[in-house]
Amino acid sequence: MAGLAQERGVTGRAVDGEQGRFVARSRLSRRRFLAAAGYGMWQAGRGGSPPWSGSPPAQEAVLTPARGPLRPSRVNPRYFEDPEGRVVYLSGIHTWSNLLDMGLSDPPEPFDFDSYLQFLQRYSGNFLRLWTWESSTWDTRGNGLGHMKTALHHVRPLCWRRTGPGTALDGKPRFDLAQFDEEYFQRLQHRVERLGEHGIYVAVMLFEGWGLQFSPGAWESHPFHPANNVNGIAGDRNLDGSGTEVHTLAVPEITRLQESYVRKVVDTLNRFDNVLYEICNEADLTSTEWQYHMIRYLRDYQLGKPRQHPIGMTVQYRGGSNSTLWDSAADWISPNADPPTSRPDRLWDIVEDWLWEPDDYRDDPPPADGRKVVVADTDHLWGIGGSQSWVWKCFTRGLNTLFMDPYDGRVLANAFDPRWEPIRRSLAQTRRWAERLDLASAVPEPSLASSRYCLAAAGQEYLVYLPLGGSVRVNLKREAGNFGVEWFDPNHDQSLATGSVRGGEQRDFQSPFTADSVLYLRSEKLPPKPQAWQR
Repeated sequence: MAGLAQERGVTGRAVDGEQGRFVARSRLSRRRFLAAAGYGMWQAGRGGSPPWSGSPPAQEAVLTPARGPLRPSRVNPRYFEDPEGRVVYLSGIHTWSNLLDMGLSDPPEPFDFDSYLQFLQRYSGNFLRLWTWESSTWDTRGNGLGHMKTALHHVRPLCWRRTGPGTALDGKPRFDLAQFDEEYFQRLQHRVERLGEHGIYVAVMLFEGWGLQFSPGAWESHPFHPANNVNGIAGDRNLDGSGTEVHTLAVPEITRLQESYVRKVVDTLNRFDNVLYEICNEADLTSTEWQYHMIRYLRDYQLGKPRQHPIGMTVQYRGGSNSTLWDSAADWISPNADPPTSRPDRLWDIVEDWLWEPDDYRDDPPPADGRKVVVADTDHLWGIGGSQSWVWKCFTRGLNTLFMDPYDGRVLANAFDPRWEPIRRSLAQTRRWAERLDLASAVPEPSLASSRYCLAAAGQEYLVYLPLGGSVRVNLKREAGNFGVEWFDPNHDQSLATGSVRGGEQRDFQSPFTADSVLYLRSEKLPPKPQAWQR
């Protein structure tokens, strides 16, 4: 292989003229029906072996307790930094039942959190979303035929106590909204603590909005349904049977209950260093002012606490615009794949949106500009989907990454489906590369590489992704010294050093691999960077 690398590897040939521009865009991929065609039709049932049962990866990131609280980096606000100023790239895997038990039986079978931790360790993740659910059921018919698991799942524990008197619509005691269920908060505390010990930062989801919109029967099993609580609370003001008003400011008594819940969560978790907050998963478009209120309320309440943790806002669904996220006071955001940029009554704008994708976070993620920390999450882009190429494109565009993993298949899709192994592997690989790079100085600079995927501290180091392999032209004009050249094969987790080239001009490089590849150029003037265990 070494001989092959020298023969087919980088020779550093100088080229004349300005480098060409290459933008890989799939114009029609923004359509949801094409995504469904590419990723739909999972078989029902559970099976398969846990992927950690085999041999471990060739390399794994060093796991140390998470340092925090995090804050947007003062030197590179595309990322967070810890209290000592170390810039942190967040990347990881999450699944729906990682906090609450979800299953076909009632009560549902307990989630095996210890096995889940082993799974996370194998893939070297340092970040996840810890899911909540507001209703006591999840009917997955709402997820569509592509998931092939159309079954009623029971969910527990919820944050409110079920004391009665009287029975709710599901035949169990009604909720007392003046009392919290301590089992919920004890579990929340325990899992956040365990994850922090394993070096994993946790985005604690405070509210969940998708279920009320799309899961059949979700409102009928929600604590704010008037038949389900002893407090006379009724969230469905317009009587349309959905109850989505609970994620607006329309019902002041519900807002006060939600504020008391937020205070309880903060009181429970404030002592931990690895906490971030997410206001609500995929609430509908009417939730904007409510989410903005909750961001302000959470921030103000944390000011009276020893620690202040970052606050995130994730995209509204369906039809949410990323501009709503940018306009918020959130520290971090998770965007939509292709937000509406036009008024629906203007035909030309609709046609223009079809032809051009200003925020195509699926196929050609826009470079992070540092206005907020951006976490690209496959949950908001596909539901279940993504690819190895998507991970590397996001990483070289300065984005943090999350994969919505079906994991054990308990809720949706197949257990430990091997089709997602390239994504899991790539998440671990990008974390290792983040440890090697000087993230404090690294910014996405698409214009420096003909592939358009380049994370660079220009003049010092360049990480270039080639989605199709082949050749790439890199602009090294900012530094005339020598650069060490290394190729990385994400498909086989292999690196090949191929000598050095001189900077000061543009250079052509040929990948020694037959598929997508990563090129790393590092100035020989730079001292070796200490590894995590040395720091």
